[in-house]
Amino acid sequence: MKLTVIGGGSTYTPELVDGLARAHGSPAVSELVLADPDAARLEVVGGLAARMLARAGHPAKVVTTGDLDAAVTGATIVLLQLRVGGQAARHVDETLPLSRGRVGQETTGAGGLAKALRTVPVVLDIAARVAARAPGAWIVDFTNPVGIVTRALLDAGHRAVGLCNVAIGVQRRVAALLGVPPGRVSLGHAGLNHLTWVRSVRLDGQDVLPGLLDRYPDELAAIAGLPASLVRGLGAVPSYYLRYFYEHDRVVEEQRGAPSRAEHVAALERDLLAGYADPALDTRPARLDERGGAFYSEAAVQLVASLLGDRGDAQVVNVRNHGTLPFLDDRAVIEVPARIAASGPVPLPVPPVEPLFAGLIAHVAAYEELALDAALRGGVGRVAAALLAHPLIGQADVADRLARDLVAANRAHLPWAV
Repeated sequence: MKLTVIGGGSTYTPELVDGLARAHGSPAVSELVLADPDAARLEVVGGLAARMLARAGHPAKVVTTGDLDAAVTGATIVLLQLRVGGQAARHVDETLPLSRGRVGQETTGAGGLAKALRTVPVVLDIAARVAARAPGAWIVDFTNPVGIVTRALLDAGHRAVGLCNVAIGVQRRVAALLGVPPGRVSLGHAGLNHLTWVRSVRLDGQDVLPGLLDRYPDELAAIAGLPASLVRGLGAVPSYYLRYFYEHDRVVEEQRGAPSRAEHVAALERDLLAGYADPALDTRPARLDERGGAFYSEAAVQLVASLLGDRGDAQVVNVRNHGTLPFLDDRAVIEVPARIAASGPVPLPVPPVEPLFAGLIAHVAAYEELALDAALRGGVGRVAAALLAHPLIGQADVADRLARDLVAANRAHLPWAV
């Protein structure tokens, strides 16, 4: 089976390779293709990937290429983990909104919209090539903003599913608190990508979240990045991305006094790539933990194995709503547990969502629809409309100014803005 990774030169890639190496042949990958336009990075990352698989005794051949068409031809799975504009564009996403008093973050708010504008057209071009050269292949999207990108892929008729590491990360940390293997723990995880709440924690089928909130309030608060009193009051564990909503002004002040995450990651990537180039290195380096994306490898490998093996197990993915959250359009893309089979993911039933959460989900879902329209059709007016709809922006003058700022800063990646 041919597994192609678009953005294979990413410093994330050894995380994925480590997952494959530990998966004991399921999925049965015979060829791992790493595709990336950056030949220098690709050579370094590809070399480490080959050494890691060899050390594990994995039979897969590692192929590196800058030829996108060759990379996807005959693929069974195409995994997207690209970053249009690199860390330089991310730095703008994280700093430009601060000039207008809004949080700077690469997946939500104004920065998330800028990333969507750059990313959606590129991903759709890749998907069209996959459809032409690998009919029937599954596209697994790990590229942010996952919800918007997955919606774009599905609306265009592609076989796609979105993947995020937040849910598996929470599951692993909760299992550690309980002192049990992760397989015994399932989460009542619901919402949109990067806008989710864990509303139940089932241990062997029994909901133990109320007890966890009483016994481990500080530990659960640390997972959410929010005060323990707030988490206990919610009766749920929010994704740490909810801090941008629940503590927006405090986060803005923190960001104004600190380097951007992009600056930190750029420096870390230089160090990681220098380490990857060491011919003696043949294992996943511990410093990769600092890069983020914890448990990405396990989530990706599990999803691919279930899609190909028709396992029918439950995993948290980004999938069409189809009535699961009745207050959203059926076409919306939500992040919930789904049954994973060869025919694709099917969302599992979700208990009625509390108004406190449902209101914000509906608000952001409306923004995402407008954001996708702006990414597909362009126009400063459409960008401004999406920003106006976003709960973190919501004022006409700020939306208009940010729209002009974002378009100007990203002009090189927006053909319609030239």
